[in-house]
Amino acid sequence: MSNAPVDKGRRRFLTVATSVVGGAGAVAVAVPFIASWNPSARARIAGAPVEVKIDKIEPGQLVRSEWRGSPVWVIRRTPEMLESLEVIEERLRDPDSEQPQQPEYARNRHRSRDPEWFVAVGICTHLGCSPQFLPRNFGAMDGVDSGFFCPCHGSRFDISGRVFQGVPAPTNLVVPPHYFIDDETILVGEDGEAA
Repeated sequence: MSNAPVDKGRRRFLTVATSVVGGAGAVAVAVPFIASWNPSARARIAGAPVEVKIDKIEPGQLVRSEWRGSPVWVIRRTPEMLESLEVIEERLRDPDSEQPQQPEYARNRHRSRDPEWFVAVGICTHLGCSPQFLPRNFGAMDGVDSGFFCPCHGSRFDISGRVFQGVPAPTNLVVPPHYFIDDETILVGEDGEAA
């Protein structure tokens, strides 16, 4: 044992430095561990609502987005498209949308909050194929200006996503929860107050 005097300042410095380094090490280990408890970015995105900008969509145009891993369509319908909805109702399987393929506010002829805009999950209700959007002259059926055709098995839907009779698809296309944030944006994935 040495009889040299104890340098209390040096001892205090070493104690504080060791404590700081140890605390930083504990934080460095704890942060990733605690962060691992949070859902992954993929899990957050899978159920998160999606904003779709609609201010530049032309009449008759379809814009695609994705929500919960599924394609979502937003279509700005023309007056001619809307006029065709009533003419073809006797040829539809569920013209009044009695099956629960849409929120309550979309249980109408145009299946939307606003007749000009149609929002739908772009997956056929038969076997999950993605139908094609046919903006004009939809097949040989009189009175049908536009709609959707599933090339997998021939299912047909009108411009409101209502399924025709005599095709494999059993129900109308699904309308997801949505609302207008403002005149330029639709939020898909949440029911909210209509703008």
